[in-house]
Order: sequence, then C-alpha cells, then structure tokens
Amino acid sequence: MDEKDWLFLQALHEEKNVTRAAQKLFISQPALTYRIKQMEEQLDIQIFIRGRRNIKFTSEGEHLALYAKRMVIELQKLKDKLQDSKHDVRGELRLGVSSNFADQMLPDLLKKFNDIYPQIKFNVHTAWSVDVFKRLCNEEDHIGIIRGNYDWESSKILMGVNEVCLVSKKHINLIDLPTLPRIRHQSGPDTTKITDQWWNENFSTPPYISMEVDNLETCKKMVMKGLGYGILPNYSLSEIENPDEIFIYPLTVEGQPVLRKLWAFYREDDTKLSAVKAFVDFLNQHYAIK
Repeated sequence: MDEKDWLFLQALHEEKNVTRAAQKLFISQPALTYRIKQMEEQLDIQIFIRGRRNIKFTSEGEHLALYAKRMVIELQKLKDKLQDSKHDVRGELRLGVSSNFADQMLPDLLKKFNDIYPQIKFNVHTAWSVDVFKRLCNEEDHIGIIRGNYDWESSKILMGVNEVCLVSKKHINLIDLPTLPRIRHQSGPDTTKITDQWWNENFSTPPYISMEVDNLETCKKMVMKGLGYGILPNYSLSEIENPDEIFIYPLTVEGQPVLRKLWAFYREDDTKLSAVKAFVDFLNQHYAIK
C-alpha cells in the first residue's frame, strides 16, 4: 500500500459512496473499484459491504481506514519537516477556520500575511467551529481559528471577544418576542446552546421562527429588511449603515453578557515549522490586546 491507497481509503470512509469518492479523488469509478479489489486480495479481507445507496465498512475495513487516515497525517507531517528551512520561511500552512470568520475576515488577514511571506502555501479548510476543532485534535491542521468555548490544553491566542445581541430593524418590546417573527441562521452547537439558555431564562414558550437561513450574513440582510429579528454577534453589524437607527439588545445569561470568544488554537511543537511560527507571530502581533 502507498500514499494513493491511503487517500483512496480515506475518501471512501468519508463519503461512504464509491461514486462520490471517485469524484472527490478525480479518478474514474472503475479505477477506484479495481484498486480496492486489489487491496482486498492483497490483505485477504473484505473492506466494505455495498448497500443500495452507500457502503458500510467491515470491522477490518474500519481498522484499515483509521490506519490510512493516520498514515496520511504522518506523511504530511514528514513532508512539512522536509520542506521546512531554517534559513527561509516557506512550506505549507494548514488552517482550519470557522465559517463565519472565513467569510468576513479571513481574506484580508491572509492577504496581509501573504504579502509578508509569499513563499508560504495555504491549505485552508472552513467549517463549523466544532468540526474545525475535531480536525485540529486529529492533527489534520496546524492552526484552528475557532469561536466558542473548547477545552484546549495547548497554546492559544485570543483574537477577539464579541457580544451576542438581539437585532431588529425597528424598536421592539422584549415581552412581545414569543409572538414576533424570528429569523434563525444555522450555527454551531455551542452558539445554539447559549442562545437557547438565554431564551429559556426569559420565556416559557418557544420562539416563533418565521424563517430559517443557512448563514449569518443572509440572516442579517433579512433583519435589515424588517422581516423579523435575529440573534447576531456584534462583529457582524460593523458594516451596517446608520447602526444608531436599529434596535440592538445585548443578551445576558444569569446577569452576565453572552460573549463569543474567537481563538487561534495550535500546538507548540508545530511552531518548530517556520510557516507555523511565522503565522503564530503574525497573529500575536495583529491581535495584540492593548
């Protein structure tokens, strides 16, 4: 087995479908199926069982897929060390980034960093913070930029603190909230939990969800059109025209403001790589708390 085989197994395990895995790998389905059969014959095992739509890995296949995932990570770590140079800042920087941060702030941040270190290559994965955290724990990324409260025992940089607010185009009476239309955007479990906690602390009936949207920016635009109220972090309101004319109510739970912290998590050992150290130093300087 070689690197291609590990990648084949990883894609199959993630997609649980041969056609989708082949598409992800940019190879034909017959070529992927042929190579899997070769591996099964070589190892004398059955890797997966075909269902009507998806595949199910056997116990032996699960062990093999986990091994493949670890080998992909270890090979990438080896490549990192071999590509790194003590005399020149270069190499690949693997970032996992919270989706909302990626949409609003990451492009400018990476542009500034790239202007300083043009020889560093980026490999960026965006997702909900909970998924970014999982990737970081699995050592798939060097640095995770994450919103929320997570138990991370290694190094971290505080990049920002934001209040979570109820936002409406016009003034509303909070006592009327259960009957007013609310526009809800998809968010990670950490945000949902604390928002629900605030609601349950103040109301005995569920909110009236008039609209569900897939992201924070769409929610904000709907709110600004007067279609309902939303619950948004205050950083998302920075580009609103005439912010003094809209209704903004910071949420509190047990008398304390509801805050969303933005972190950069990383492992100190990874700063031995020049690309990682350069980005950590850049973040420390860029987000220095004065």
